[in-house]
Amino acid sequence: MRKDISVIAKMMSDKKVVPLQIVWEDGRIFDIDKIIDVRPAASTKGGGMGLRYHVRIGQNERYLFLDGYAWFIEV
Repeated sequence: MRKDISVIAKMMSDKKVVPLQIVWEDGRIFDIDKIIDVRPAASTKGGGMGLRYHVRIGQNERYLFLDGYAWFIEV
């Protein structure tokens, strides 16, 4: 399932986008503890394609996608 979310990210001088935190719709903020992998990929659970970030948030690993200017996460 795909869930659109807000993301706090940093734009690097080499034009890479580094997500730092996700903001849930109820206002809760979760730190991204580690970016495990980044690659172009399709979402297998929610449709859409973009830059896929394999991230660790606490003890959970998730796929976070940047599709153009919109962020979504597979849940």
